[in-house]
Amino acid sequence: MTQEQPIAVLGGGSFGTAVANLLAENGHSVRQWMRDPQQAEAIRLNRENPRYLKGIKILPGVTAVTDLPATIAGSSLIFVALPSSALRSVLARHADQLTGKMLVSLTKGIEAQSFKLMSEILEEVAPGARIGVLSGPNLAREIAEHALTATVVASADEALCERVQAVLHGRTFRVYASSDRFGVELGGALKNVYAIIAGMAVALGMGENTKSMLITRALAEMTRFAVSQGANPMTFLGLAGVGDLIVTCSSPKSRNYQVGFALGEGLSLEDAVSRLGEVAEGVNTLKVLKAKAQELQVYMPLVAGLHAILFEGRTLNQVIELLMRAEPKTDVDFISTSGFN
Repeated sequence: MTQEQPIAVLGGGSFGTAVANLLAENGHSVRQWMRDPQQAEAIRLNRENPRYLKGIKILPGVTAVTDLPATIAGSSLIFVALPSSALRSVLARHADQLTGKMLVSLTKGIEAQSFKLMSEILEEVAPGARIGVLSGPNLAREIAEHALTATVVASADEALCERVQAVLHGRTFRVYASSDRFGVELGGALKNVYAIIAGMAVALGMGENTKSMLITRALAEMTRFAVSQGANPMTFLGLAGVGDLIVTCSSPKSRNYQVGFALGEGLSLEDAVSRLGEVAEGVNTLKVLKAKAQELQVYMPLVAGLHAILFEGRTLNQVIELLMRAEPKTDVDFISTSGFN
């Protein structure tokens, strides 16, 4: 029997590490590339990623490496778990090596200047590659601790979806497939913004009804935006939409929720982000989303409200008051409203 090629995971953060461990648990050889040689050495010596997943044993099937060209050359399936701000610059230098490879983005974010999603950047950087995305209610530590979890792999390339399902599907991790790559990825990026609001609401002692209202209106708002951009509204009723939104808005393990909670406790944005110690994509996404919603004239009161809190000196109480005063339209935008006009 021929030896299977190793699967590559690019990025040494919590989600990349959790996925690398899952792959190894399923019997695959994994090369996890990271930029920091000290981090790679710590994983090699101690079998742990102390900065991002302290206490989780990294399986012997995962090899931490720092040679990116060799990692790309040796794998046909590559999971990309780089921060949204670094993804383009890291991969652009190796574009010629990526032709024909399966590239699956694990990063939930939007590029600031271009409003491009990560898979769109991958397409631009590596036009000859096969592209997919993985998104869903996937807190890295819970995956690493074997909590029952489901996710969505999305691509127009059916064979890529099947391959990802085959390598990741396991005892505690279930992988569903979708052809709506844009909708699945947009859901993963947009929900980070609303998790900040949810964290603030909890820190300020707001009730369960309030939190439920915020999450539900967030779902309506992100779906409205995504559909204006060509996504399928049904995607948002699935794991990558409402599933991811619920976990990110209700779990203290969510990075964006933690930032919101710190803001609700009275910390400045800078202090809230530095307390976290890793990237909270929601802060970056908020800026570009607010500008894009204005440009497209899509009604997004929660996005406008959070922007006002973080960058214009408003309070969450003021924003919720405005939301309560706004004209109540139909509850769900994507059902027939004839007779309600």
